[in-house]
Amino acid sequence: MTKGHDVMPDEDVKQAITAAVDRNFDAQVAFTQKMVRCPSLRGQEHTVQDLMAQAMARRGLSVDRWKVDVNDIKDMPGFAPVVDASYDNAWNVVGTWEPEKIAGRSLIFNGHIDVVPCSDPDRWTTPPFEPRLDGKWMYGRGAGDMKAGLAGTLFAFDALRDAGYGPAAPVHFQSVVEEECTGNGTLACLQRGYRADCAFVPEPLGPQLMRAEIGLIWFRVHVDGDPQHASAGFNQVGANAIEKALHIWPGIKALEAEWNARKADHPVYRNHPHPIRVNLGEISGGEWTSNVPAAAVLSVRVAVLPGDDLADIRREIEDRVQRAAQSDPYLAAHPPRVEYHGHMAEGYVLENAAEAEAVLAEGHRSVYGADLTEEVTSAATDARFFGLYQNTPGLVYGPICEQPHGIDERVDLDSVRAVTKTMALFLAEWCGVERL
Repeated sequence: MTKGHDVMPDEDVKQAITAAVDRNFDAQVAFTQKMVRCPSLRGQEHTVQDLMAQAMARRGLSVDRWKVDVNDIKDMPGFAPVVDASYDNAWNVVGTWEPEKIAGRSLIFNGHIDVVPCSDPDRWTTPPFEPRLDGKWMYGRGAGDMKAGLAGTLFAFDALRDAGYGPAAPVHFQSVVEEECTGNGTLACLQRGYRADCAFVPEPLGPQLMRAEIGLIWFRVHVDGDPQHASAGFNQVGANAIEKALHIWPGIKALEAEWNARKADHPVYRNHPHPIRVNLGEISGGEWTSNVPAAAVLSVRVAVLPGDDLADIRREIEDRVQRAAQSDPYLAAHPPRVEYHGHMAEGYVLENAAEAEAVLAEGHRSVYGADLTEEVTSAATDARFFGLYQNTPGLVYGPICEQPHGIDERVDLDSVRAVTKTMALFLAEWCGVERL
């Protein structure tokens, strides 16, 4: 076979590719540990993005590294409102492979580099940004969600190269910020002009095809109190903003049961046990222990069924807050304010993706010796941007992670190895290969 000759991978090529994953796996684990050691919390993503840019450049990919600019994306469908957040260090990185001759179908591998806060680091068995190996598990914040999957995309590419082949179509490796709070990092990739025939997001939902994901809305409820001395001296009792905020919360929480009841009419989520969660993620307020608090804020995350109109959901939220306020004389006279400050995400159902699904199913079967299963999830991913706004199949398939967003987050390295093999086979079959 001469250099540059395009082929579809036969069984010998596939075996060479999966064997290369095994040979490189120690290096893959070590690189993932380097990623985890970078504490890429919101606003601190730039150091790990430097690492990603260097890793892409070493592989001969052309590297595009740019700072996300809200002004570039604020009028695009899928934009999430940004409140109290600096984009000074919000850097995206995309590495692109271009073949000598385009013969196959193009592909985007997309993964997020940002991680969530660690709660109380003292409650972790070992420090959250010191990745620990214990048997088949790697512990650390972001190890599962989702640095192991993102690292796996590069090592899937390495496996093709080590077997003597390169993809016969363009491949874009996207390392993005902001997935955990807005999705604006992936949206910025769309604005930048990146598109392909398929997108693959190795979120740690397990080695199964994600059929559908919920949408998300983040909002805050601001409550103003009447600050007084806590002793209620001079016959003044004030109005405790924290207590008033907690008065509103049960009305908001009641939306969870009401919205879950609607799943009975949903074609995809009707059999899901509990797709909608209404979560009080933060509560803040008060200035001094002996003061009646002057202000309080509830920060809430709500889920949204695919197909629901976000404007309708926002109206329901605002109506529920207003109704709860009307049942309290002080709040009726001093109405709370609702502010949207992050996720404003539509739900997504994977459709019209038969070719991509078949390629994934074949690769999965080759690795696992079993048929590919699917799930609908009560989580959200960046796959929605490709499916909803580019008419591009957005596949989600990844390793096994336990305690994502929790204490002692960990990823199953056996599943990482197997998923990397599946991704490498998908890359070879979807794009075709050329002899290097």
